[in-house]
Amino acid sequence: MSTAELDVESLGSSAGRGLRWSLLGNVVTKFGSFGMGLVLARLLAPADFGVYAVALAALNFVMHVNDVGLIAATVQWRGKLEEMAPTAATLAVAFSVAVYGVFWLAAPSVAGLAGVPQATGVLRLLTVIILIDGLTAVRSAALMRTFRQDKLIAANLAGLAVNALVAISLAARGGGPFSFAGGQVAGAVVTGVLVFVVAKIPVKVGIDPAIARKLMRYGVPLAASLGIEAILMNADYIIIGRVLHNVALLGFYLLAFNISTWALSVISSAVRYVSVAGFSRLSELDKERLSAGVQRSVPLLFTGLVPIAVLTAALAEPLVSVLYGGAWAPAAPVLRFLMILTVVRVMTSFALDILMGAGATRSTLWLNLGWAVALIPALIIGTYLDAIRGAAVAHAIVGSLVAVPVTLVALHRAGVRLAPIVPTLARPLLAGVLGGGAALLVVRLGGLPPLATLCCGGAAGLLVYIAVAVPPQQFRQWLGSIRREQAHAVD
Repeated sequence: MSTAELDVESLGSSAGRGLRWSLLGNVVTKFGSFGMGLVLARLLAPADFGVYAVALAALNFVMHVNDVGLIAATVQWRGKLEEMAPTAATLAVAFSVAVYGVFWLAAPSVAGLAGVPQATGVLRLLTVIILIDGLTAVRSAALMRTFRQDKLIAANLAGLAVNALVAISLAARGGGPFSFAGGQVAGAVVTGVLVFVVAKIPVKVGIDPAIARKLMRYGVPLAASLGIEAILMNADYIIIGRVLHNVALLGFYLLAFNISTWALSVISSAVRYVSVAGFSRLSELDKERLSAGVQRSVPLLFTGLVPIAVLTAALAEPLVSVLYGGAWAPAAPVLRFLMILTVVRVMTSFALDILMGAGATRSTLWLNLGWAVALIPALIIGTYLDAIRGAAVAHAIVGSLVAVPVTLVALHRAGVRLAPIVPTLARPLLAGVLGGGAALLVVRLGGLPPLATLCCGGAAGLLVYIAVAVPPQQFRQWLGSIRREQAHAVD
C-alpha cells in the first residue's frame, strides 16, 4: 500500500471517528434543546419568542463574522498549528471585542429596524456570546482540525445543561425573552471554559504579519460569505417584524423555523465538524480524490435527509399540536414550506464545506451573495402577500430556483465532478414523494387524535420510503447482517 493510500485510510478513520462523535453529540444536543423548547413554549408567550427572534437574528449574523473566518482558516491551515495559533487567537479576540462594541451601540437601531424596540436589552445581553467565541475560536478549531470532536461535544453538552437550567429558571420567574438570552450566555461561558482547558494550546499574544496576511486572505472572503449566509437565514425575522408589526406572528414563525432546522442542526452541524478538515486534506492530495469523496457522501446525505423533510412537512399539523399544543397551530402551515428550505440548506451547507475545504472561499461569497440578492425582495413581497406563510414560500422558491443552480456551478468551477451523482438521487427522490403522500393521506383521512395521526402517518410514510429508496439487494444485505448479529449474540 502506498503512502498516499495510507494517508487516505488514516484520514478516513480519523474523520469517521470524529463524525460519529459529532453525530452522537448533535443528536443529544438537539434532544436537549428540543426538551428545553417544549418547556419554554409553555412558560412563555408567542410574543416573547418574537422578541427573542430579533435578538437571535443579530447574534446569528455576528457569530458568522466576528472571527473573520479564523476558525475555518485554522482548520485548513497548511502548516504547523503552533506557529500560527498566537496570531490567529490574537486576531480573533480583537475582532470579537470590536464587533461587540459596534453591536452594543447599534442594538437600538437594529431592534427599531425590526419594529421590535423592546428587543434592545435582549440583543445586548445575547451578543455577549461573541466575546466568548472570540476567546475560544482557535482552540475550538484546533479540536476540529485534529478530529477531537469528543472533547468539543462534551463541552457543548455541559453548556447545554447550564443553558437549560438557567433559561427555565428565569422563565418560571417571569424573565420573558431575557430567559433565552440569560441561558445561552451562561451555557456559552461553561462551554468556553471547558474548550479553553481541553484544547491545551498555550496562551500567547502576538501578531506575525506574514501569517496574519495569509489568514486574512482565506478568512475575509469566507467571513463575508458566512455573513451573507447569516443574512439569508435571519433577514426574514427583521422583515416580518418590520412589515407585520405583530410580535406574536413573529413568534409563530420562529417556532416553525426552529422545528424545520432540527435536521439541519443534527446533520449539517455534525458533518461540518469533520467535513472542512476532511475535504481540505483530500484537496491537498488531488482533485480526483476530492470528487470521489463528494460522490460517495452526497447520495448518503440526501437519502437520510429526504424522509425527515417530507414526513415533517406532511405531518406538520399533528406534529405542532402534539409537541406544543393547539395555541401554536399557526406555525404548522409555515413549517411545510420551510422544510423545502431545509433540504436546500443542508445540501448547500455541505457544498460550502466542500468549497472551504478546497480553499475556494471566494466562490462561497458569490454563492451566498447571489442567493441574498434574490431572497431579500422575495421575502418582502411574500410577507406582504401572505404574512408568515408568504415568507416561508419565498424562502422555498428562491432556495430551489436560485441557490441550488448557483451551488452546482460553484462546485463545478472548483473541479468537483457531480454528473455521476445524479442517477443515485432519483430513487430517494421518488421514495420521498410516495412516502410523503402516504403520510399526508393518513392526515387527510382524519378521525384519529393528533398523537395517533402522527404515529400512524409517520410509520406509513417511513415504510413506503424505505421500500422504494432502499434497493432490494441492499435490503437483503441488511437482513443478512441483522441475522448474523442475532446468531452471534445467541452463541
